[in-house]
Amino acid sequence: MRIAIIDKDRCQPRKCTYECQRFCPKVRTGDETVIIGNDRKPVISEELCVGCGICIKKCPFDAIMIIQLSEELRERETHRYGANGFALYGLPIPQEGRVTGILGQNGIGKTTAIRILAGDLKPNLGGENPPWDEIISHYRGSELQEYMRRISRGEIRVAQKPQHIDLIASMGGDVHELFPDEREVNELASRLDIDHILDRRVADLSGGELQRVAIAMCISKDADFYFFDEITPYLDIHQRIKAAKLIREISKESTVVIVEHDLAILDLLADAVHIAYGAPGGYGVIAHPKGVRVGINEYLRGFLPEENIRIRPEEIKFEVHAPRAQKEIFVLAQFDGFMKRYPEFTLDIEGGEVRRGEVMGIVGPNAIGKTTFAKILAGLIKPDVGSIDLDLKISYKPQYIKRERDIRVDKFLRSITERFGSSYYNTEIVRPLQLERLLDQNMADLSGGELQRVAIAACLSREADLYILDEPSAHLDVEQRALATKMIRRFAENNDVSVMIVDHDIYMIDLLSDRLMVFEGEPSVKGNALGPFEMREGMNCFLKKVEITFRRDEESKRPRVNKLGSKLDREQKAKGEYYYQEL
Repeated sequence: MRIAIIDKDRCQPRKCTYECQRFCPKVRTGDETVIIGNDRKPVISEELCVGCGICIKKCPFDAIMIIQLSEELRERETHRYGANGFALYGLPIPQEGRVTGILGQNGIGKTTAIRILAGDLKPNLGGENPPWDEIISHYRGSELQEYMRRISRGEIRVAQKPQHIDLIASMGGDVHELFPDEREVNELASRLDIDHILDRRVADLSGGELQRVAIAMCISKDADFYFFDEITPYLDIHQRIKAAKLIREISKESTVVIVEHDLAILDLLADAVHIAYGAPGGYGVIAHPKGVRVGINEYLRGFLPEENIRIRPEEIKFEVHAPRAQKEIFVLAQFDGFMKRYPEFTLDIEGGEVRRGEVMGIVGPNAIGKTTFAKILAGLIKPDVGSIDLDLKISYKPQYIKRERDIRVDKFLRSITERFGSSYYNTEIVRPLQLERLLDQNMADLSGGELQRVAIAACLSREADLYILDEPSAHLDVEQRALATKMIRRFAENNDVSVMIVDHDIYMIDLLSDRLMVFEGEPSVKGNALGPFEMREGMNCFLKKVEITFRRDEESKRPRVNKLGSKLDREQKAKGEYYYQEL
């Protein structure tokens, strides 16, 4: 089976001469393999296409994909967004009384699957709006048959937390007006630490506050099925754990499906997981459910034995020993203690040192001063007490990235570094961050994840002694986080430079860091930093505050979060060992 995908956003017929049609061998023999549609954009006939790949190479905008798929998938086609549009094969199977996770890249169809199960999108089975009887018959003999029958009749009460929480910001009004049951919302607000914003305008909320309000809105509804599309963006690890605990509680009486890129939270939260694989923007396949440990390990390994499918050419590997030995320590710079005061917040830093060639992780709750600390080191703001002069060249990637308008990605990066376009730059930065298909796009048109990868590249493109990256994992999927982590680590080692990483993804911090700074205090009131610590001491200090424990997976060697209250979780807490032991 062969499918042809045309990216309508990348296709620009006014700027080309229809090379896809002119050079197609079948068109030259008289067939209508490629025709021009009413929108002046080409349409490729999948029945007539022979898969020669010439149109892919000739298209000046890389807008075409011709993909060869297993014939078995034809019977699993669930939804297609028109001719030459994205195709989804298979659906997750909600399991009553359990949390089912969906794990996969961005643009692979996870949100589409959620919308179908929630009843927001009627599956077309690759055709033109089939009747519900045909859809129900399509799933005969599977657990989804009865589910689709109940969805068609409106018998399933569904609560859904959307991926794009900015939709909530556009609703207007005060926060408490979003909840019909005032008694229940007070309890949820207290559990999610949003009780102090209930009388605030929705439009005035921060990203983290909006995320927690969206989670509370979903949980507050009386439903049979709860669907959560990414709960971790904008939340710190403390808030993520609290949200995970709430979702675990409602799963005891209802059915929960969650899409999530934070492996630590998915490991903690889910009972089973569906792996979504395919080609982003082209097609997606939802694999059969697996145990959460087995599913995550297979995803990282890049091979699904039951399906006999390789979904990635290389395995995502984890180091066996977490704490890296400091063989040779060269101090790059030292800084004295300082203090920064705002009307309602004070940051107090005791001082420390930056070592050459190391990666230092910075962790702690939101609104505790991590970004303020990073900006002071970068020289963007001045402390009120004490002074700091590192006498270093510093490159800083901010937490919130401004969009550069009317400039293409390649021109933006070329304006930063003379190395742009060299073999070294392409190998060390462009390819690991998967920027090839973004170089000819306008910065204003990039998604959140695309903009994040360009911002990381821009930061590392500058000549500097110290690189500070504030939340580089935001909006990235699991694969992109793994590639970015590996690239940043290799960049620090190869160039003998120092890197500071502020992030809430524990896996990224664990894999990258040589040492750790732990911020504590009262969010939005007072913050101070502990450390820097060596990794074991720092992670024990941090994980104890979060009240979770880590262990090593015996097969993949990846760090795993113990289920809360499990035997191993209780044993490690009793010993005071929140961080895993070396194997």
